[in-house]
Amino acid sequence: MENQKFDIVTAQSSIDWTGRKVTGPHNGTIGIKSGSISFSNGQLTGGEVIVDTTSILILDVTDPATNAQFAGHLASDDFFSSEQYPEAKLIITGAEPIAPNAYQLSGNLTIKGITHPITFAAEVNANDSDLTAAGKIIIDRTRYNMKFRSGNFFLNLGDTLIYNDFELDIKLTAKAVAEPALA
Repeated sequence: MENQKFDIVTAQSSIDWTGRKVTGPHNGTIGIKSGSISFSNGQLTGGEVIVDTTSILILDVTDPATNAQFAGHLASDDFFSSEQYPEAKLIITGAEPIAPNAYQLSGNLTIKGITHPITFAAEVNANDSDLTAAGKIIIDRTRYNMKFRSGNFFLNLGDTLIYNDFELDIKLTAKAVAEPALA
């Protein structure tokens, strides 16, 4: 039985987010703080990705003052509560192969100290030294106490309604961790 661990190279990995409201989408990035992916006998078995919620950037708002105001709002208690919860975490607890180099992943996603199970498909390519992975996660923000302008909680929002689901497009690059030599 051969176990292999890959540490995520944060500088070569990315998470792009998209949130939508009635009047159109917003998009940006959020940084990965650390993480790893585990394999056993050539099959993905688990992993962990730690996200830095203080690193949220908005890419589609070009006015500096508006961008700063929007970023502050995303960091506030209306959304990520980044000061109190500077990290979000995805723990991969299961991986079911669905095609060559593709898995249906299951795990637990924690945002704002609230954990819910999650499943999503991912393409994963690994060899003895390198790993790349890509997947899309769709998250219902209201499950993580992000209720601001949600139609589930507020009436008559009109064109200020913000849809509950937001998307994370994740692309990871990781390097194999060298096994320590046996004495």
